[in-house]
Amino acid sequence: MITQEQYRAAVEKAVRMLQQAGLTITPAERERLEVADFGLGELAKTGLEVLTYVNTERVCAKEIIMLPHQTCPEHWHPTVGPKLGKEETFRCRWGTVYLYVPGTPTPNPVCRPPAGSEAYYKSHHEVALNPGEQYTLHPDTPHWFQAGPQGAIVSEFSTRSTDDEDQFSDPRIKRAPEVANT
Repeated sequence: MITQEQYRAAVEKAVRMLQQAGLTITPAERERLEVADFGLGELAKTGLEVLTYVNTERVCAKEIIMLPHQTCPEHWHPTVGPKLGKEETFRCRWGTVYLYVPGTPTPNPVCRPPAGSEAYYKSHHEVALNPGEQYTLHPDTPHWFQAGPQGAIVSEFSTRSTDDEDQFSDPRIKRAPEVANT
């Protein structure tokens, strides 16, 4: 859980980063910015700031704003019954984001999982995305990602986003943001 103060500070940082990257958002979009700490209470290490532009039955478009070295924990978008899990394409807009997927482990990866959580990160093949580069993840593919030293902004284009169905390697994760009322 994060405090209202932490939430507001994260929104302000995300808005400044979007401005620095030349991406304009409306006041209504600013109000919709989601700050997710995944229930771990360590937003600077594990968390995301997300702006969802559209999420219909068929498509979704988001901006993922990541503070310097912030990590999105390992997860996957599962197939549920006859419904395929989410397929998503990440396109780096600003900064650098390091994506980790199944495959041959990268010998000297740039990033490491947050301290104390290493056991929950099993994907070790590194894909570095710089502005203009993109990568598509298929349903049911475990992945995690971490921003570089200046942070990162990543556009996500996907099939319908059903965040409540995401599966995480770390059983402590709570996907829905919790913000204290005080």
